[in-house]
Parts: sequence; C-alpha cells; structure tokens
Amino acid sequence: MRQANEEIIASLVSIRGIGRQTAEMLLMFSLNRLDVLPVDDLGIRKAVQRSNELRNPSLPTRLQKISQAWHPYETIACWYL
Repeated sequence: MRQANEEIIASLVSIRGIGRQTAEMLLMFSLNRLDVLPVDDLGIRKAVQRSNELRNPSLPTRLQKISQAWHPYETIACWYL
C-alpha cells in the first residue's frame, strides 16, 4: 500500500534535523513522486513569480492555487520552473 505524501512528510519531520522541505525533496528526487509542490521553496516561488509576471514572489496559498492546473504533475512543473 502506498503511503500518502503527507504521511511520509509527517514521519520524516518527526526526526530531529529533518524539516518539511527536506522531506519534500526526498519525495521528489528519491521516491519519484510526481505530485509534490514545495510551496515554501523560495526558488519555486520566484520562478512562479517570473513565469506569471507577478510583482512579488508567490505566497504559499497563492502558489497552491496557481498549481491546481498542474495536478497531478506538480513535481514536473517544478523541474521546468
């Protein structure tokens, strides 16, 4: 049975020294999950800002709204950004 991304993130962040962003990178690059959107990653936020011609880097809530069109391939969109 495949664990949900949030379950894996919750398990990993319970380990001292591992934060949400580290867990998301593990999901993207080691577990090859295609539906991961690291909303706190400044590089992704700035890339979305540039690609959507926004004045400021996207806030996490706005980034989630913008990325709805990418579902279930948020990881691939992040690679291209």
